[in-house]
Amino acid sequence: MEILPLILVALVAIEHLYILVLEMFMWTKPRTLKVFGMSKEDAQTSKALAANMGLYNGFLAAGLIWGLVHPSAEFGQQIQCFFLSCVLVAAIVGGLTAKRSIMVVQGVPAVLALAAVLVL
Repeated sequence: MEILPLILVALVAIEHLYILVLEMFMWTKPRTLKVFGMSKEDAQTSKALAANMGLYNGFLAAGLIWGLVHPSAEFGQQIQCFFLSCVLVAAIVGGLTAKRSIMVVQGVPAVLALAAVLVL
């Protein structure tokens, strides 16, 4: 397997681990409030929901990592395609329902990684 798809998939996984940390552990911190454009009060009332969203982002990262380390390269690529597709769908839904920038921040890396996995 080419190195570019591995790097891109790993970057998407790292991004989702970062989102997990923000949503599960740093939701009410100033940096996270700025990233998500929220007030402290909104963050407090949505803390449990954010932790749940963070957990889902962790599942996406875990799936991508599983695809990267799977002993069968062919099956690993299939796993990567599945989880990258999940990331892409989540980015589209998030962009349409929460914040448009989600489509760019999460969707573009997922599309690039998926294209690399499928083509290379």
